[in-house]
Amino acid sequence: MKRSTRTMRLAAVAAAGALVLAACGGGSGSDDESSDSGDKASASKADGTLTIGTLLPQTGSLAFLGPPEFAGVDLAIKDINADGGVLGKDVKGVKGDSGDTDSGIAPAETDKLLDAGSDVIVGAASSGVSMTVIDKIMSAGTVMFSPANTSTDFDKGDYAKPDLYFRTAPSDILQGAVMSNLLVQDGRQNVAILARQDAYGETLASEIKKGLENAGSKVAATVFYGENAQSYDSQVQEIADSKPDAIVLVAFEETTTIIPQLVQADVGPQKVPTYFVDGNTADYSGKLPEGTLEGTKGTIPGAETSGDFKKRLLEVDPKLKDYSYAAESYDAVVVSALAAIKADSDAGDKIAKEIPGITEGGEKCTTFKDCAALLKDGKDIDYDGVSGPIELGETGSPTAASIGIYEYGADNTYKAVDYISGTI
Repeated sequence: MKRSTRTMRLAAVAAAGALVLAACGGGSGSDDESSDSGDKASASKADGTLTIGTLLPQTGSLAFLGPPEFAGVDLAIKDINADGGVLGKDVKGVKGDSGDTDSGIAPAETDKLLDAGSDVIVGAASSGVSMTVIDKIMSAGTVMFSPANTSTDFDKGDYAKPDLYFRTAPSDILQGAVMSNLLVQDGRQNVAILARQDAYGETLASEIKKGLENAGSKVAATVFYGENAQSYDSQVQEIADSKPDAIVLVAFEETTTIIPQLVQADVGPQKVPTYFVDGNTADYSGKLPEGTLEGTKGTIPGAETSGDFKKRLLEVDPKLKDYSYAAESYDAVVVSALAAIKADSDAGDKIAKEIPGITEGGEKCTTFKDCAALLKDGKDIDYDGVSGPIELGETGSPTAASIGIYEYGADNTYKAVDYISGTI
C-alpha cells in the first residue's frame, strides 16, 4: 500500500449512516447533570502556576505506551516554558503511574497528583483505568485530559455533557470504521475477532463487527477473554474452529502469549492474515520469533509523526523506540496551557470552559508560541497540533481525527503505510 495522508469515505460505517468524512462526536446531558458538573468545578482553585500531572503507564499491560506519552508531555512543558510559560510563570510537571486495571494503583496515584496541586491531569492511557478515577479528578475541579482513551463510554450517560474530561484520541467509532474498512478492502469475508473483555475490547470489537456486517462481510466469531486470563487455549481453539480468513486481535501486552498459541493452532499470522489495533500495535522485535508478524497490519489513532518531532522527542528521551500517542500527549498539554492563557487562570474549571474553543473556529495556529501571541492580541484561535486536527466537541472528544495504518516487516517492527482522516 502506498504511504499517504488522505481523507477517505469509510464504506463500512458510511453504510450505517454514522460516518461523514473525518472525526468523532458526542451528545449532551440533562440540566441536572450540567448542574452537577458545575458543583464539581466549584472545587477548582488557582495558585498562579499551571501544574500538569501525568497519570500514565510506567507499569502494567500498557507500559510500552508510557515512554512516548511521558516524552510528549515533557517536551510540551519544555517548549511552553521556553516561550514564556503561562501566566508569567513556568509550567510545572508532576508524574504518576497509572498502572492498569489489574494493579489498581491509579486512585492512590491520582491522590498524589491532586495533593501536588495538579490543575490538569494528562491520562490515563487505558479507558478502563480512566473510568476508575474520572469522577475523583473532576470532583476535585481538575481537568482530566487523556491522550489515548478511545472507549465510546466517555461520550455516553453521565459523561455526555460538557464537563472537565477531554481527550485528543478519537473514540473507537472511528478506529472501528477504519479497521472494518481495511478488512473489506483487503477482501476479508469471514473475520474472527479475539478481544479483551473490558470496556476497550468490547467496544472496539463491537464497532469492527458493526462495520464489517454493514459492508456485507461475515463475522465468523467474536471471542472474549478475561483481563486476568491465565490461559487462552479455549478462546484460541474457538477462533481456529471458526475457520476465518482473517483474525483481528484486540489486545494489550498479552499479544506475546496469544500469537504463539494461534501459531500452534495453525491460525497464526503466516497462515491467517492478522490485524492489530492501537492497544497491541507495538515493537515485537526480540519478543517473537523473526518473521512471525510479517504482513500483519495494525491501526493507531493519530496523524503521521514528523521526523522533526521524533528528533525532539529523542532529545527528551534518547531511549524511545515507539512514538504512539506522543503527539496526542504533547497536544493535550499545549491545548491546556493555551486555555489557561485564554481564561487568565490556572483553575481547572476555568481551563475546561476554554478548551473546546482553543481547538476550533478561530485563526489557525500550530505552535504554542504563535497561538499564545494571537491570544495576547485578543484573537480567537484554532490550534492544530502535531497530532493533526483536534477540534474538540462539547463532550470533550475530537470531532476530527486521523488513524494510521501500519504493516509489520520480518523483524516484527511496524511502519506506516497510510493515514485516514475521518469524521463522525
